[in-house]
Amino acid sequence: MIFRADLEAREAATLAPYAVLSRDAVREQPEAESQTRTAFQKDRDRVLHTTAFRRLEAKTQVFLNAAGDHYRTRLTHTLEVQQVARSVALSLGLNETLAETVALAHDLGHPPFGHAGERVLNALMEGHGGFNHNLQARRIVTLLEDRSPEQTGLNLTLETLDGLNKHERTGLGQPSLEAQVVDAADALAYTAHDLDDGLRSGLITPADLSELRLWQELLSRTGLPAYPLTVAGRRLLHRELLGWLIRDLTEASAAQIQASGVHSPQAVRAQAGKLLTYSPEMKDLLRETADFLRDKLYRHWQVEMQVEQASKVLQRLFQAFMERPSMLPERPRARLQHDPLPRVICDHMAGMTDRYALETHASLTPPSFAVSGSLRL
Repeated sequence: MIFRADLEAREAATLAPYAVLSRDAVREQPEAESQTRTAFQKDRDRVLHTTAFRRLEAKTQVFLNAAGDHYRTRLTHTLEVQQVARSVALSLGLNETLAETVALAHDLGHPPFGHAGERVLNALMEGHGGFNHNLQARRIVTLLEDRSPEQTGLNLTLETLDGLNKHERTGLGQPSLEAQVVDAADALAYTAHDLDDGLRSGLITPADLSELRLWQELLSRTGLPAYPLTVAGRRLLHRELLGWLIRDLTEASAAQIQASGVHSPQAVRAQAGKLLTYSPEMKDLLRETADFLRDKLYRHWQVEMQVEQASKVLQRLFQAFMERPSMLPERPRARLQHDPLPRVICDHMAGMTDRYALETHASLTPPSFAVSGSLRL
C-alpha cells in the first residue's frame, strides 16, 4: 500500500520548490489526518461531497438551466476549470491536488441565475454586508456545510481556504501559484465554452465572429473554412482553442516564474503581482474576445430577458421571506439564533438552484403572474 507519508515524500521529491506541499498544510481546527490521503486530497473529497457542490448541476452559467440540456451549467464549468487547472499545475510542477481542490470549490457560492443573480442579491443586501460569490464560497465551507452534528464547516486546510480568497488580500500577499492557476483557468474555461455555447445557441454566428482575431487564428490553425460551421467543426475549434490557451498560459507563466527567481511558496506571496500570465499577444486577443462576448452574448436581448426574469424572481422571494420569516425552511430558520434575518435569507437563496428558485417563486405567486422556467433558446 501507498500511505500518506509516501505521497508527501513523492511531492517533496518531484514538485517545484515554489509548490505548496501537503505535508505543510494546517487545518482550521487540528484533527487526525488520513493514513492514505494527503491533507489536500481530504479537502478535495470533502468539497465533492457537499450539497453545495451537487447543486451546481442546476445553476446557470450563461443560459438558464431550463434553456437546454447541453449548455454549460455551473457544475460543468467547474469541472472544466478543474481539468484546465490540473493540466497547467502539472506542467508547472505545482501541487495539482491543491489546484484541483480550489477549482472544485471556487464557485460553490454562486447563487441561481449566474452573475445576474449575484448582482441582484448584492443589491438586496445593501446595508447588510452585500453579497459576493467568492466570500459566499468561503462561508459555505467554513460555516454552512456541516460534516457532523458537533462541527460546523468542513475544517479545510488554511491553504485551500486562502485559495478561495481572491480579493480581500490586504496583508496576505499574493495567492499561491496553485490558486493563481485556478483564477486563470476560470477565465480560460469560460472564454472557450461561452464561445462554444453562444455558437450552439445561435445567439452568436460565424458571421459575427468574422472580424475577431482570435477566431481568424483558430480557423487558420485548424484549416476549417469560415462557412459553413458544422457541429464537428465547432467541436474541433473548441478543442483547438482550449489547447492553444493552455499552452500559451503554461509557457508564458513558466517564463515569468523563472524570471522572478522565486524558490518557495513564501517568495511567491511576497511578489508585487501575480506570476500566472499569458503572452502579450494572447492578452490582446483575450481582451478583444472578452469585449466581443460582453456585447454579443452577455448583453444579447434573449440573455437580457433571462436577467430580467432572475431579477423579478429573486426580488420577490427576498421580499416574501423578509415579510414572513416563518416561510423559511427549518435549517436556515435555525440560523436566526446566530445571524440577522437578511443574511439568513441571502444564504438560503444563494443555495437555491435555478429550478428551486422558480418553483418557490411560483408557489408564492398567483398562476397568472407566475414566472415560468420554460424559456428556451
